[in-house]
Amino acid sequence: MVNVGIVGGTGYTGVELLRILSSHPQVNVEVITSRSNAGKPVAEVFHNLRGMAELRFNEPGVDSYQNCDLVFFATPNNTAMEQAEALLSSGIKVIDLAADFRIKDVGLWEKWYGVTHACPDLVDQAVYGLPELNRDAIREADLVANPGCYPTSVILALLPLLEQNLIDPASIIADCKSGVSGAGRSASAATAFCEVTESVKAYAVDGHRHLPEIRQILQTVNKDADLVFTPHLMPMIRGIHATVYADGKGSSEKVQQIFEDYYSNEPFVDVMPVASHPETRSVKGANHCRIAVHYLPESNKYVVLSVIDNLVKGAAGQAIQNMNLMSGLDETTGLDALEIMP
Repeated sequence: MVNVGIVGGTGYTGVELLRILSSHPQVNVEVITSRSNAGKPVAEVFHNLRGMAELRFNEPGVDSYQNCDLVFFATPNNTAMEQAEALLSSGIKVIDLAADFRIKDVGLWEKWYGVTHACPDLVDQAVYGLPELNRDAIREADLVANPGCYPTSVILALLPLLEQNLIDPASIIADCKSGVSGAGRSASAATAFCEVTESVKAYAVDGHRHLPEIRQILQTVNKDADLVFTPHLMPMIRGIHATVYADGKGSSEKVQQIFEDYYSNEPFVDVMPVASHPETRSVKGANHCRIAVHYLPESNKYVVLSVIDNLVKGAAGQAIQNMNLMSGLDETTGLDALEIMP
């Protein structure tokens, strides 16, 4: 049995972790923390967990996690880096669902996130937690940087094309749409119902924090990889839809087979049939990425469609997939729930 702690239990990602872990056969949730709800029963705050979670929220603090084998940080950026060193020194593994350890260039991270990194020496130790790319390293890791939701959808769309040298690596355009839950649970005018419903908008066109993360990982596959990344906010709760474009460089004849072969042993990536158009609702509530690859001969362009649930494969589900690997479990354990339709 793996004893885990969840830091930041009242955000969407924290409660999603608890929802999935509550039926995980090899996990005991030892502690879940929240400053604003300390002392309250978890099921009083989240009624969907009534009868499933008997925990109360604790005040956060390193001493709270001493009986844990692994701790998830479902917290805002700049939180995990303040506690990771102490936990690792106590033999407790860490998965950070925020961005504190994703970018290897600490100076670049500080530029994008606007603060001085609290433990730069740990950044090199952290493994980027995309199992489809780093499975063996994750198994041996003590510190995992869980990927961002947009990066997960975009990187999975591009890996086969880059590895097979089928595209001009500098021609990539990622046009991505996200549900409002990606902005977190805190109230703001920008994500209020009346502001979001019946409207679509782009944001951070001049630079989103996920851009250097995506670029860094793609460049581990092809050093010349670069992209334009434009996120959009959609009037829906969950889901990311990434439409990724790139100029063709190699033959398109076997591209469907290339994708199917590349992901043939991946339990959570579903390459859909030729000419498919995956929908975000087809992955709602599950740890799946559905992908469809198209080739446009008139313009010599590849178009890859990639959909995930931003709270599951884009956050909590992928973190549990990583936890399974780090704990010597089958990586699919506890993640076999089907999607919710409609």
